[in-house]
Amino acid sequence: MLESEQTPRQTLYRGRFAPSPSGPLHFGSLIAAVGSYLDARAHNGQWLVRIEDIDPPREVAGADSEILRALEAFGLYWDESVRYQSSHLNEFQAVIDTLLAEQRAYFCNCPRKRIKAIGGLYDGHCRDRLLDGEHCAVRYRNDVSIRGFNDLRLGWQDAAEAQDFVIKRRDGLMAYQLAVVLDDIDQQLNHIVRGVDLLDTTVSQLALYSEFNQSPPSYLHLPLALDGNGNKLSKQNHAPAVNWQQPQVELWQALQCLNLNPPTELKHQPVAQQLEWSTNNWQRHKLGQSNHIKSVC
Repeated sequence: MLESEQTPRQTLYRGRFAPSPSGPLHFGSLIAAVGSYLDARAHNGQWLVRIEDIDPPREVAGADSEILRALEAFGLYWDESVRYQSSHLNEFQAVIDTLLAEQRAYFCNCPRKRIKAIGGLYDGHCRDRLLDGEHCAVRYRNDVSIRGFNDLRLGWQDAAEAQDFVIKRRDGLMAYQLAVVLDDIDQQLNHIVRGVDLLDTTVSQLALYSEFNQSPPSYLHLPLALDGNGNKLSKQNHAPAVNWQQPQVELWQALQCLNLNPPTELKHQPVAQQLEWSTNNWQRHKLGQSNHIKSVC
């Protein structure tokens, strides 16, 4: 039985912000970017940016450049060059081929309808069917038992029942679970600060860290911003783009949403000054335990 203690792989803090280019930066993503940036800078760490562009049907032309311009406008300057996930597809496929060859993964043609009908938890139906791969997804044979993990904001999180999960989709596209772990390992990232909507993916990712004999990063899941109807601010919910040409007010609001309580006089100050104040005043415990916050904080 594996119990993740979230031991960093190296002393120097290395974190990241990893948006998908499915639209411009919105306020919910700004909170994630600012939170990850401040946690890195407050710990004298490095902060990287990665564009997770492995789902072409959902991507918007030029969104990656617009996201990067917005980050710069908000003063969120990254270390090292921007990594594009799509540049590493061959490496991801090589890992999948190895897992298949070692019978650590297998082909699966179960439709979502079947999985939903049995309660949503995959039952390993295709584990021993030896399918040839045509019109199939690839599933990781998840035999790793993880009791849970420690979140730096929420504390101990019990793991849900383990199941075999998809690492390559039926349509041939790489699945998030595998790509994010391989990229985080390759970039030597040891702190992951992201939205709490990704909390449930953590246990599957920890199973892959175990598979690859790698120490997992520390995780901190930030609360989500909601719109006026109580829905998560997201591109799917048509959240409006941030106004990165006049960023001071929205940055100040993001700091409010992160419970930093910035002084009112900071609201119209340059973003560099706001970030300097925020870095000096960043404390994880101030984030609180609520998983949802209003979009106008």
